[in-house]
Amino acid sequence: MNLLTRKSLKRLFGTLAFFALAAVMTGGPGGFGVPAYTGVHASYLEPVSYFGLFRTQRWSIFLTLGILAWLIISLYQPHALTIRRRLEPVTALPNRVMQRRTNRWVLIGVVIVIALFLPKFVHEQFWMYLIVEQIGVWILLALGLNVVVGFAGLLDLGFAAFYAIGAYATAWFTGVLPTPAPFHHPIPTLWCIPIAVGLAMIFGILLGIPTLRLRGDYLAIVTLGFALIIDDFVGTQSGLTGGGEGSLTTPTFSMNVGFWHYHWGINPTPYYYLCFIFVVVFLIVFTSLEYSRVGRAWVAIREDEVAAQSIGINPLKYKVSAFAVGAASGGFGGVLTAGLIGNINPTLFQYQVSVNVLILVIFGGMGSIWGVAIGAIIVQFVTSYLDNYQPWGYQLNDLYMYIGALLIIMMIFRPAGILPSRRRQREISGYETEHEGHLDEVLAGDEP
Repeated sequence: MNLLTRKSLKRLFGTLAFFALAAVMTGGPGGFGVPAYTGVHASYLEPVSYFGLFRTQRWSIFLTLGILAWLIISLYQPHALTIRRRLEPVTALPNRVMQRRTNRWVLIGVVIVIALFLPKFVHEQFWMYLIVEQIGVWILLALGLNVVVGFAGLLDLGFAAFYAIGAYATAWFTGVLPTPAPFHHPIPTLWCIPIAVGLAMIFGILLGIPTLRLRGDYLAIVTLGFALIIDDFVGTQSGLTGGGEGSLTTPTFSMNVGFWHYHWGINPTPYYYLCFIFVVVFLIVFTSLEYSRVGRAWVAIREDEVAAQSIGINPLKYKVSAFAVGAASGGFGGVLTAGLIGNINPTLFQYQVSVNVLILVIFGGMGSIWGVAIGAIIVQFVTSYLDNYQPWGYQLNDLYMYIGALLIIMMIFRPAGILPSRRRQREISGYETEHEGHLDEVLAGDEP
């Protein structure tokens, strides 16, 4: 194989340029008043270990990685079609196994058993807290946004608003805000769950009504504006919401039913089981909705709203229901956060939360309930680990850079997500089959 062809050299320079940019982006921290050349200089000339063999400068590591990547791509390209066809039986095996309902139920049972006994193996309360707050709550948020974006095809960039509504409703009804509780009678935090979920759904309806005539980017702007309004309101109304300081400490969950009394306390394990119960409930509800008449109407609106309306589907009714149903899980996530953290403040509900939740939905697979849940577990676990341990010189400010790179890779190699829904997988497969001849030429390198 000739590696010195014009096309191969262009690929080499492109690969080296990519790794040169990666060296700068992952180099020393910058800041205001720091000359640009200082960061670039440190990114390339910082002394490092050359894979544990000897000391060298940082540029040599990235140069080696760039050359290795170029060699792998160049060697893989001529044989891509053959490798792909040989791997098809292996990659298709999980799909064939999961086609049987018995196998699916067995897998679900195994997952439930593992989840139930997980606290027995996680002995550090710090990690249990992260599992609840950074994984469990975000699974709920991702499941709710998946209804709006994945099922109904409505680009919602304001989902953090429902999260905030659930949390602040809990703080209000428990009497820890400057605004007195309704009727000056605080209620236990546990009983705030139906109230907060109901309020979140009401606001979802109020948001859904103006979106009847909006689609695409216009809809995204309206939902983003809604989130910014809620964020600004809770951050500036000190007399109502506590402003930037937030609320007082929200009482922990407790239950008093007859002779049985239970108090959650500060141990995160009871919160884990509460979160697990509601995750299972929302999984069941959303799965039932997906295959119901309502779910099919959402999909019809997502694919072609005009065609859906022509066959008698009311877009307003089903758009509003999508926002309301999706907001329910966001509202409960706010209740759980308020009960677990105690003090809530506007920094927990900024618009970046909406972007993060949308990333989880895209990564897991839009329209795939289990894919979104798995995607949330993977992404949130990795980001939580990086934030708390910061290995290999990882910097907190670089998080969105890595997430952005992950999304780019996903869109290229796995556009339907790590576990796509069957419907979306058929759509992607149909497109690839239609363009298979052209794709084979590209993989074989025959396209001019």
